[in-house]
Amino acid sequence: MPQILPDFSASVKLKYVKLGYQYLVNHILTFLLIPVMAGILIEVLRMGPEEIVGIVKSLRLDTVQILCSSFLIVFVSTVYFMSKPRSIYLVDYACYKPPVTCRVPFATFMEHSRLILKNSPKSVDFQMRILERSGLGEETSLPPAIHYIPPTPTMASARGEAEIVIFSALDSLFQKTNLKPKDIDILIVNCSLFSPTPSLSAMIVNKYKLRSNIKSFNLSGMGCSAGVVSIDLARDLLQVVPNANAVVVSTEIITPNYYQGDERAMLLPNCLFRMGSAAILLSNKRREKGRAKYKLVHVVRTHKGSDDKAYKCVFEEEDDQGKVGIRLSKDLMVIAGEALKSNITTMGPLVLPASEQLLFLFTLIGRKIFNPKWKPYIPDFKQAFEHFCIHAGGRAVIDELQKNLQLSAEHVEASRMTLHRFGNTSSSSLWYELNYIEAKGRMKKGDRVWQIAFGSGFKCNSAVWKCNRTIRTPSDGPWQDCIDKYPVHIPEIVKL
Repeated sequence: MPQILPDFSASVKLKYVKLGYQYLVNHILTFLLIPVMAGILIEVLRMGPEEIVGIVKSLRLDTVQILCSSFLIVFVSTVYFMSKPRSIYLVDYACYKPPVTCRVPFATFMEHSRLILKNSPKSVDFQMRILERSGLGEETSLPPAIHYIPPTPTMASARGEAEIVIFSALDSLFQKTNLKPKDIDILIVNCSLFSPTPSLSAMIVNKYKLRSNIKSFNLSGMGCSAGVVSIDLARDLLQVVPNANAVVVSTEIITPNYYQGDERAMLLPNCLFRMGSAAILLSNKRREKGRAKYKLVHVVRTHKGSDDKAYKCVFEEEDDQGKVGIRLSKDLMVIAGEALKSNITTMGPLVLPASEQLLFLFTLIGRKIFNPKWKPYIPDFKQAFEHFCIHAGGRAVIDELQKNLQLSAEHVEASRMTLHRFGNTSSSSLWYELNYIEAKGRMKKGDRVWQIAFGSGFKCNSAVWKCNRTIRTPSDGPWQDCIDKYPVHIPEIVKL
């Protein structure tokens, strides 16, 4: 029997059907307003000048009515603009680049592990297997104190590392922005595992002789997502402090937190965490709009600390021998997935176009009413963002987010290359990733960036930025001497 109807799937490319649907739904208001405006214009053109004058006179507006109407319009406009949140601009930022003397090739790392854990060969083999699959490269860095055998994690060496990474990033920021230390109104420092007295923020105030009335904050214990927490705090402060500059410093000090025991769950951070720091200048000054790189659009924070498993999945404690380290739970990726789901549930309505929200809504209704076995619709966040900065916490983290968000290899390239070149630099990793995108010349005016970070507690935090101007390829920064050789192929297993 001859085929009456053509094969729809063969004759029409479904990709173009979806694109047409997205364009139609996302521009529905425009399509509705065009015929209405055209009808009004045609009707006005049909009328003569005398009819138009007659309509105006029939309104019979006196001077008092005109003044009252004008006052009402001015009053409403004033209230609207006064209640509108201040725009927060990211003027510029700088990342610390470790010196060559701090680099830790695989051979050096494993030699140190064999010497430090000479009585526990199984722990050495475990670290080697982790390193082979970690996605790290040969040029990541550890602080000087960890290069000693055995390591010397003293308070003095920890302060020394903090001074090197923080002051270097700040010096670079001041040079790039021509910001004078006296012009800083708000200072926020986040470092999860090293919290000395005086604080790291006080150390910066002392070094650069900042003003006595500066609003300074020191955040600790908040994990790798603390950088976004600091941005959120800076945003809230800049809403109430007019005409102000805020400097955020995100770092993690490795020296006092290098685990020297033999418990596998606590050895994992040794293989992944490396030196790093970033300094960011935010401002609510209108005159900064012209030179600012980005504008802050949204910050969404999700905290799963009420759940016991989530609370303890990244936990600092002593092992059986009394040695302190960070224990990573085997449920970490499952908990991270749940936190991400909660975060994007809040983020989705803020950023997704109407076409994606409608598809999600229809699928949800279908699952509730018709068939619970329907596959849930995963919104296409590529419709909302051009660039993704996923916290370089490890290869498994990046793989899981790429799979769940249905991202391409190019979308996660910045995260994978940052992990390869610098390792897990904790809260500052997002800024190394952003700098990678800029160094590749991919950041254009109007582009939207989604920063996603995970941290102990357990937290998933997101920040959304919009590019304020097309950014030229920077001539400095952490990728300056190696950007041309990236991206590199990263094998599943690097045999050591």
